Amino acid sequence: MFDLGMSELLVIGIVALIVIGPKDLPVMFRTMGRFTAKARNMAREFSRAMEAAADETGVKDVASDLRKVTDPKSMGIDALKDAATKFEAWDPRRSATPTHAAPAAAAPVAAAAPAPAAPPASSIGPATQALAEERAARSAAAAETAAALRAARDGESGPQS
Repeated sequence: MFDLGMSELLVIGIVALIVIGPKDLPVMFRTMGRFTAKARNMAREFSRAMEAAADETGVKDVASDLRKVTDPKSMGIDALKDAATKFEAWDPRRSATPTHAAPAAAAPVAAAAPAPAAPPASSIGPATQALAEERAARSAAAAETAAALRAARDGESGPQS
């Protein structure tokens, strides 16, 4: 309300003591206290009357409905955020079943590495299935190339007389 410090209140008290006098000062403070109490009661009654009028017109119901409508939980925003977080963290390579064979580079050079088995189509989506088939084709092509190179190398280093 008023921003009065201790020094300002002291100055006001001294001036009131000089102007009003020590005899009438308690009566004036009592009158000011009653006036302040009446003003607070009137403000409280006005506030109650406004709240009652708002209750009668249904403003509180509308306000609570607006709060419910804008609540993220009632709109499913939380579920959407959870789904988005799970989707962003999803890695198709990790979710595939671990039935893949070792990569061709890790296989011994002497034996041709079989193409890795693709995971079952029911556990992965079409894009991941296409990626798995592409990788299997690349592995098969690499194995064929390695076998052809080995055959050519063995044919060159064969019997030389």
